[in-house]
Amino acid sequence: MRISDIQRCEVRPGRLVEWTFSPATIATAAALPPDPRPPAYIQESHIRTARSVREGGLFVPTWLGAAFDLPGRADLDALEQALRGWTLRHETLRSGFRWAGDDMHRFTLEDDDVSLHREVIGDFTDAEGLVRYLQDRFDVAADALGWPNLIFAAVVRDDSTSVYMAFDHTNVDAYSVHRIPHEIHELYLAGVTGRPAVDTSVGSYVDFCEQERANADGIDDTHAIVARWREFIGRCDGRLPGFPVDLGLQPGGPLPAQKLMCEPLLGADAAAAFEAYCRPYGGSLVGVLAATSLIVHEIGGQPCYRTVVPFHTRLKSAWSDSVGWYVGGAPIEVPAARTFEDALTTVRAELRANRSLARIPLARVLRLLGADFRPTSPDMYSIVSYVDARLTPGSDRWTEQKAYGLIRVSYGDQVCIWVNRLHDGLWLACRYPDTDVAYKNVRRYVEGLRDRIASVSARDRLRVAELAFS
Repeated sequence: MRISDIQRCEVRPGRLVEWTFSPATIATAAALPPDPRPPAYIQESHIRTARSVREGGLFVPTWLGAAFDLPGRADLDALEQALRGWTLRHETLRSGFRWAGDDMHRFTLEDDDVSLHREVIGDFTDAEGLVRYLQDRFDVAADALGWPNLIFAAVVRDDSTSVYMAFDHTNVDAYSVHRIPHEIHELYLAGVTGRPAVDTSVGSYVDFCEQERANADGIDDTHAIVARWREFIGRCDGRLPGFPVDLGLQPGGPLPAQKLMCEPLLGADAAAAFEAYCRPYGGSLVGVLAATSLIVHEIGGQPCYRTVVPFHTRLKSAWSDSVGWYVGGAPIEVPAARTFEDALTTVRAELRANRSLARIPLARVLRLLGADFRPTSPDMYSIVSYVDARLTPGSDRWTEQKAYGLIRVSYGDQVCIWVNRLHDGLWLACRYPDTDVAYKNVRRYVEGLRDRIASVSARDRLRVAELAFS
């Protein structure tokens, strides 16, 4: 799925309709007793950081979402039924948090207590005006510090209907967003045709939060994972790693606004050749990280590339189709290499040695270390993420459906890079501080990554040709 912001996801005018939780559902939630299942550490860290930033006087929206088309003028009753059914399928969407002093307590609605309120907002004839409205509306409705913190919308036209869904990050990750177009489309088709929807039972992210937290609380500051993080952070001068190039920021300055760079990186043939070349070392993730280590050394001159690699934590099949924030991080260190192959070898070894560290939430590790490194920034560290999304159900229809994964770009002092492999090639999105220096160096990085993948791909195609004629 192409990652974009709301401004670049092919928004077209039409009649806007919204769905939110009904007043009756909100009233029921307000009277619910606490759910004993705690928040995940990553949820709690996200919400506490949002509160800290807000108390500092800055509103930093961080919602995620999905955009995709349904054919023709949608049957709104069937679409509403699909949206409600999907919400009931994934328990985290009907669960939230409230404060008791400085403690967070969960509450969770039963299925029968969930109903949606539909409202026709009006007709928009100007795409730019519709984009402004949607972003402003999602900022409020999918706020980390509010509840409900999700919203569904549809822009209805005679020839097609565009569906938009926005969520606070506590409820979803990239895998969750990737699955949305197919799941909603299947539920909607069941509604308009009258056939029963496929019964898809999925594990509850709320249950996962309870299990993960219990496991994390079972370790102390003498655990080997904590020791390895302590050593890694020590080699990062006592901080979590940023992107090791000049971003034009002043130390201690205010949180800067950000920009988004998103574009196709290379086509399907080049992506396949790159994967083939990198497969003996572990695949394209290893290749992207190895290439990054070489490029940032060329740009910034750092002798060692240190980063935290995001990994999903859906380690049991029960969680594979579940909506939630199933993400952990593993630290790696890649000294400046002489060749791409040397970098590939190092990255492979680092990932093998450290991937298991992602199973313990970093927020728990930091608490044991007695440090909270980024209480005033939504990003604790910079990331380079790689996902092969081609096996996601419905991915072969994403282009036809104009499907996008949405991210809200607002404020932040880190660089976050996502490389997605789609059926038509590699797609890149990058969120970075809005400075001239950052733009210049991020642009250099993106072009360097494109050139590196293309050169490796060409080399692999040449090798295949030589083998064919030998």
